[in-house]
Amino acid sequence: MRMNEYVLSAPCHFGLESVLKKEIYNLGYDIMEVEDGRVTFAGDAEAICRGNIFLRTTERILLRVGRFQAETFEELFEGIKALPWEEYIPADGKFWVTKASSINSQLFSTSDIQSIVKKAIVERLKGVYHKDWFEEDGASYPLRVSLMKDEVTVTLDTTGESLHKRGYRLQTGKAPISETLAAALILLTPWNRDRILVDPFCGSGTFPIEAAMIAADMAPGMNRNFISKSWTNIIPESLWEDILEEARDMIRYDAAPDIQGYDIDGVVMKAARENAARAGVEHMIHLQQRPVSELRHPRKYGFIITNPPYGDRLEEAASLPRLYQTIGDVYKRLDSWSMYMITGYDRAQLDMGLRADKNRKIYNGMLKTYFYQFMGPKPPKK
Repeated sequence: MRMNEYVLSAPCHFGLESVLKKEIYNLGYDIMEVEDGRVTFAGDAEAICRGNIFLRTTERILLRVGRFQAETFEELFEGIKALPWEEYIPADGKFWVTKASSINSQLFSTSDIQSIVKKAIVERLKGVYHKDWFEEDGASYPLRVSLMKDEVTVTLDTTGESLHKRGYRLQTGKAPISETLAAALILLTPWNRDRILVDPFCGSGTFPIEAAMIAADMAPGMNRNFISKSWTNIIPESLWEDILEEARDMIRYDAAPDIQGYDIDGVVMKAARENAARAGVEHMIHLQQRPVSELRHPRKYGFIITNPPYGDRLEEAASLPRLYQTIGDVYKRLDSWSMYMITGYDRAQLDMGLRADKNRKIYNGMLKTYFYQFMGPKPPKK
């Protein structure tokens, strides 16, 4: 591996690794490894910028500093101390372990792991920078340490605040779906900008907004900041500007997709309109207060992509059978349409009176959900 090439790791929702893998390939980078909830690829400083700005389905871009075995705290200390931290952290750099995790390992106390990792890095940098005390008043370099079966992986978090925070969603509905998960589910379907898309439970508008951004080739991270923008020792400032200019040049300002979002709650519809305006896609989305029972469309070959209520609140649970029956009735009326639905409600198919063509299990945080896929016919070729 060349000196300026890094091992970069992109975490994602469990069950959606294939979508992220395709995204990374499309950016032009080689995949090194695909694990549960994570895709690892090779890339340089430019790849860090491009990954943060262009990838829709990852939570963050992590730069791997090292990987080694450790069963004792002494082995952990020596393993961390042996890594070339001076190549990443300058003398005035602020560094701390923002997250530590341990699965099936001899070392399991995350607070002790965090403390020892910090001490070991300090010891390494003392010898390199010939200092006994570090002010840590420069750029921030947050670290993540994970132990899996006694294998320690140490990474620098290049992102900072999670990538699902695009910057447009200040207000959300009761049970919002994250921006990264919404984008991944859309990309998992055959929908494209030439086909109708309707979300009859759009809440704060995440599905319609993410679809509009995809239709217009708008990079999801172009209007937010990243912690590694201050890492001028690793990434030149000019590189960020070059990639942002590339992102701006790619936008299809003439995109005119047929994307619609409905919700019965007028308050969240107001929030959806404000979110769409902040995202710069309000002109591409039709948003309206309307119950699912009124969903009709004269055109064929459309898509429903939606996240209906799961019944995780007691007051909702009693109304779910009737609600899902209504969803089934509405879908049966739509000639040649496809429907893609994420829900944690396990009686969804039974109450809708429909059997999905495909059903994918996806973990939404700690919640097990199902992505039901009802596939209509393909439209005839023009």
